[in-house]
Amino acid sequence: MFKLHVVQAQFGDSMILEFGTPAKPRYLLVDGGPPGNFATDLDAALDGIIGKGEKVDLIVLSHIDNDHVIGLLDLLAAMEDDSVSGRPPRVRVGGLWHNSFAKTIDPSGVIAQTLQSLMAAAGAMNVAMPLFANAFFGLREGHRLRLMAQKLEIAVNKGFKDDLILVNTVAEAIKLGRLKVTIAGPTNANLEALRTEWLKWLEETTDRVAANPKFAAMADKSVPNLSSIVVLAECDGKTLLLTGDARGDHICQGLKAAKLTRDGRLHVNVLKVQHHGSDRNTTRDFFDTITADTYVISANGKYGNPDFSTLKWIVEGAHDADRPITLVLTNETESSEKLCRELKPSVFGYTVRVLQSGKHSLEIVLSP
Repeated sequence: MFKLHVVQAQFGDSMILEFGTPAKPRYLLVDGGPPGNFATDLDAALDGIIGKGEKVDLIVLSHIDNDHVIGLLDLLAAMEDDSVSGRPPRVRVGGLWHNSFAKTIDPSGVIAQTLQSLMAAAGAMNVAMPLFANAFFGLREGHRLRLMAQKLEIAVNKGFKDDLILVNTVAEAIKLGRLKVTIAGPTNANLEALRTEWLKWLEETTDRVAANPKFAAMADKSVPNLSSIVVLAECDGKTLLLTGDARGDHICQGLKAAKLTRDGRLHVNVLKVQHHGSDRNTTRDFFDTITADTYVISANGKYGNPDFSTLKWIVEGAHDADRPITLVLTNETESSEKLCRELKPSVFGYTVRVLQSGKHSLEIVLSP
């Protein structure tokens, strides 16, 4: 048995992997969605899929953006409240995977200090920078998650060298019963590239904001990416690629480094499209190189996600290769409606599934 439960996470990500056997199912929780998501959807999804008091083998936080981490913080806070209130635990957790910003992008601490100064300057000028704020506050929330996990005696990155989950430090796939998990990102080279990008962006942004405070709002749209854990999950001969918000070129590099590609290409049964379908993180070439039967996009239109161009690349690439595909969307958006108008499913050979309004999750069965 191998199933993916896509949890309603609005503009964020949250997914539950179910594997094993119907008699003895096991579970992984990947990301927790943005503020408010635990109360509105994730808690109910966990209850309905896993059940009260049952075990989540592993929680994976792909990266520390607020739209991925806050739901996990709320889950651990609820678990702590269950404990101090004498209630049965809503779930039990076997472990947590999480790469800290300090370990991956900012070992010297310079970036965090500069971020804090720039955030304070933007606040003093009353300039809103929502994307920048997500990255800034994510650093703090990632640290909080680790502290809460330690308090609840949940092991963090158990068995990983130097407390880092990287392609370069994991020699082979990790097995959880019938599930095989291969780390496909980030690589050391990815981290070095992101570190360089952050330092350059901060230097340029700090100088420009000092010269013209209004530049802060424009710079918000070009905030560099954070490092995401990318994993290929395999069970019963079926494959699922989880990408977080990783850049398309970094995903391809990580897959190659993990020796998961053939001639640079990979086909999977299900691909969780990176960064909510933003075209900042991908290209048409990526979807010609990494192909799937089913594409999952968690977004609700906020920040323009998913971009129409991303949906178009997926559909046109599959059509050109004569591959029927399914798009799984957590919400209908302007771009998805435009896609169906301009590239009609009946003509381009794709199917659209949308998470039903009022439902907490949508199930994709890879193997019954």
